[in-house]
Amino acid sequence: MYGFEALTFNIHGGYLEAIVRGHRASLLTASDYNNLCQCETLDDIKMHLSATEYGPYLQNEPSPLHTTTIVEKCTLKLVDEYKSMLCQATEPLSTFLEYITYGHMIDNVVLIVTGTLHERDVQELLEKCHPLGMFDSIATLAVAQNMRELYRLVLVDTPLAPYFSECITSEDLDDMNIEIMRNTLYKAYLEDFYRFCQKLGGATAEIMSDLLAFEADRRAVNITINSIGTELTRDDRRKLYSNFGLLYPYGHEELAICEDVDQVRAAMEKYPPYQSIFSKLSYGESQMLDKAFYEEEVKRLCLAFEQQFHYGVFFAYMRLREQEIRNLMWISECVAQNQKSRVHDSVVFIF
Repeated sequence: MYGFEALTFNIHGGYLEAIVRGHRASLLTASDYNNLCQCETLDDIKMHLSATEYGPYLQNEPSPLHTTTIVEKCTLKLVDEYKSMLCQATEPLSTFLEYITYGHMIDNVVLIVTGTLHERDVQELLEKCHPLGMFDSIATLAVAQNMRELYRLVLVDTPLAPYFSECITSEDLDDMNIEIMRNTLYKAYLEDFYRFCQKLGGATAEIMSDLLAFEADRRAVNITINSIGTELTRDDRRKLYSNFGLLYPYGHEELAICEDVDQVRAAMEKYPPYQSIFSKLSYGESQMLDKAFYEEEVKRLCLAFEQQFHYGVFFAYMRLREQEIRNLMWISECVAQNQKSRVHDSVVFIF
């Protein structure tokens, strides 16, 4: 019941909500980022991070450091926090927390299948997989030759199994089909997560509907821009859009027929929340679109913490921490490659 969460929420969810709000307080601030952007070497970055909650994870790393090491250790911190929350969660929060990792599972499946297609070593690919998206039979993905085998041999025992029913074909796996598979899986996953949140009701449904609708709309725009000039037909493109969100259904009809970035922009500017995103870009420019979307997403995720007695804070915290790790990766790469003039290009300030 909406408005009555305060009566019962704290029985099972109060402790973990307090924990996640405590974790949120440890996110890097604008002054931290300004200090990190002044660093001359990766060891300087490590020294600055030693005063944050990343300190214990980086303290035993020998010099010279690599960007991958910093990202790996920061991700390990996120995974540890996630696992400790999952261990203490009861239903329906435990299912909600599991849903958060399905996106990483999809990315890992696509990474392994694409890598195998290009004859990369499976062990090397496994090291690149996101730890939140690992499952027991992931290493055996390499044996699959087409979608049907992929499902029968591997994915039938994973949480992704229900999403695969939409994209099982006997077509061989090639780069185009794999990308279509990724987007079809994501569509099914987002719709399923959306339905689950609606079922939970109350403030969780309200806040998560907004966050997931934004994610669905962003994916629709990215699919459109990435498929311009490819052999993907309008109908195929339309099928990859999620069946909810601010753009559903009329915005999807317009996006499906767009043939360049300016047409995408014209379609999106009819929707006030997205008008402000596209107003930051000059015409014909799509390189900075990702950053503009990330900035808008961070703003919405921070707002999730303004309300109490809902599960949206767990989703928001995980996403904000992932954005922070992307920021650290970008800063570390700029420092390592001596490109400090570009260090502010992709950093999205969280607070």
